[in-house]
Amino acid sequence: MYINKVFLYGNLTRDPELKALPSGSQVASFGIATNRTYKDKDGNKQEQTEFHNITIFGKQAEVATQYLKKGRPVFIEGRLQTRSWDDKDSGKKMYRTEIIVDNFQFGPSAGGESSGNFSGDTASEPKPAAASAAKVEYPDDDINPEDIPF
Repeated sequence: MYINKVFLYGNLTRDPELKALPSGSQVASFGIATNRTYKDKDGNKQEQTEFHNITIFGKQAEVATQYLKKGRPVFIEGRLQTRSWDDKDSGKKMYRTEIIVDNFQFGPSAGGESSGNFSGDTASEPKPAAASAAKVEYPDDDINPEDIPF
């Protein structure tokens, strides 16, 4: 079995652009930036930023275009895909590697609240928490380990 799975958490580098395919389905594309911090051979702290091209289809594309904006954090789950085409001007073969989104989750908003996730399957959308959680009451007495029957 082969695996092509990508998990990314980063900030949007541009607002999603929504387009319609000839079939009528929606497609959106945007970029995200991720970074990593490491120490070089001299022990100096270095930071490296990577930029990723993201493509998302269907209802997810509409939701992403509506709610995701440049600078906002997002968690992406998807797969790698590389497209190729012949450049009309230079005649060279061009390549573009992108992440095709399966699911995504909104990152924390400016207010610090975490938003929900979105997948194409409406059955997996987050459900609201119970209005009142039952409070667990613990006994005031200490538990003697010898009283435990097992």
